[in-house]
Amino acid sequence: MYQQVIDPVGSSLGWSALVAAIPLLALFTLLGVVRMRAWLAALFGLSLTLLVAVVMYGMPAGQAFNSALEGAAFGLFPAMWIVVNAIWIYRMTVASGHFDVARRAFARVSDDQRVQGIIIAFSFGALLEALAGFGTPVAICSVMLIAVGLPPLKAATVALIANTAPVAYGAVGLPVITLARVTGLPLGDLSAMTGRQVPVLALFVPLALLVVLDGRRGVREAWPAALTCGVSFAAVQYLMANHGPMELTDVAAALVSAGAVLLLLRVWRPREGTSQEATPHPADDSAGTGTGTGTGTGGDGGGESVGLGTAVRTEAPPRRPDTRTEVVRAFAPYAVIIALFSVVSVSAVRDALARTTAFFAWPGLHIASPDGKPLALVQFKFDWLAGGGTVLLVAGLVTAVVLRVPMRQAATAYGHTLRQLRTAAVTVTAVLALAYVMNASGQTATMGALLARAGSLFPLLSPVLGWFGTAVTGSDTSSNSLFGALQVSAAEGSGHAPVLTAAANTSGGVLGKMISPQNLAIGAAAVGLAGREGELFRRVLAATAVFVPFLCVLVYLQSTPLLSWMVP
Repeated sequence: MYQQVIDPVGSSLGWSALVAAIPLLALFTLLGVVRMRAWLAALFGLSLTLLVAVVMYGMPAGQAFNSALEGAAFGLFPAMWIVVNAIWIYRMTVASGHFDVARRAFARVSDDQRVQGIIIAFSFGALLEALAGFGTPVAICSVMLIAVGLPPLKAATVALIANTAPVAYGAVGLPVITLARVTGLPLGDLSAMTGRQVPVLALFVPLALLVVLDGRRGVREAWPAALTCGVSFAAVQYLMANHGPMELTDVAAALVSAGAVLLLLRVWRPREGTSQEATPHPADDSAGTGTGTGTGTGGDGGGESVGLGTAVRTEAPPRRPDTRTEVVRAFAPYAVIIALFSVVSVSAVRDALARTTAFFAWPGLHIASPDGKPLALVQFKFDWLAGGGTVLLVAGLVTAVVLRVPMRQAATAYGHTLRQLRTAAVTVTAVLALAYVMNASGQTATMGALLARAGSLFPLLSPVLGWFGTAVTGSDTSSNSLFGALQVSAAEGSGHAPVLTAAANTSGGVLGKMISPQNLAIGAAAVGLAGREGELFRRVLAATAVFVPFLCVLVYLQSTPLLSWMVP
């Protein structure tokens, strides 16, 4: 039995935290500064983590490697299982020609890519996050943005930044539900407090998307759409989190925000020709960088955007208008995805599927927390039927029938998808292995305990703890599992409301999602840019650098008399 020690380096929490942070610092430096390929950087970071766990923390080598294997297994299932099937559905829409039909349908709603980007990445992405999570919104929205003509790198950047505000209530409220379980605090109070933090971020995320899509000009010319989307989403998210069924918070907010923008477009249109791009920007052109067979051109003729190795024409509308039936079929795959996840989220169905879920102790792992309690991390969950990836697999089979894709062609597309994502799979499994070793050895707990010693300033740093947890694990749910109880104990020790800092863990976690190496790998793979995760990291870093301090100040003010009325 290995029992964690949070201060193994000279019995000093500060020095121990510094040593524990070395693998993460190395990983992000290799990605953002050295520009090493993500799978190599992840393997290097994993090696450092294992070294720190065994040499500095005294974890038995066998248990350290077993924890890495458990993390790698989680990286394959459910993480990559979800991504593979999501991208497979995309490939079939391309093969059938309905990808272009969907693009033209979005163009008829608005011919402005900035408005299209807000609707697809923010509203539709929030709906996917509400129902699925685990990288599904990033994967699907990235390729849909390519369909409307965005360059691959910009499409992935927009999808990652948009996947923030809905994360707290994603997967039918799982992060908040998990937080309530690990802290013992009332679910209603945690939902309400989170709903008084995250909606403030939602107000500004669509505006940030405009900056990415078209700079200052985008904000100046398309701000009514961003404001309408952000305000409507934030208002419904607040109301549902505080007064409605918490599980449907993001579902309602996503649908209302999309509807509000569509209503706005009846009376307002952005200035014509502001953000239309027939070809990728030279800096974004990914020709020849994907692992697929497509090629991209940025020169003459109409140009192509490349994603997943498949060329997507963007130069001209069809000679005849698409029929209503063709448009319905083009959006059928996404309707099927939403319908299936909605069915799975019904209590009766969820309970029935839960009987097929297996829980087992990971072989060779016997770990106790610093206070001697068994670590829940060693329990592996194998939900082979109820998992999001399996739901997407079924959605893919239905999609093949609806789009009349022959089974042989569908199988070929699946094989291409597996080959496309092979390096992304290495990255994701290595990153999850790194996270599991850090969690099992006590490295994560060390860094969390150091932040918890901030005393009266703890609410200012509380969101950073959640941000850090999600950045490492790629999951707000996992971050709440890691640090939820720590947030409560630190708040009680410093005289602050536990519900405030616990909720801040969830709210801060939504901002860590965009820089998580796991999500970066998913976003890069989705648009055919495997190996360029470092570029993607640098692009989203500015957004998280702005939003995290903003949230920290908000939470701190909520701990003072100035905004304490917001705490339930």
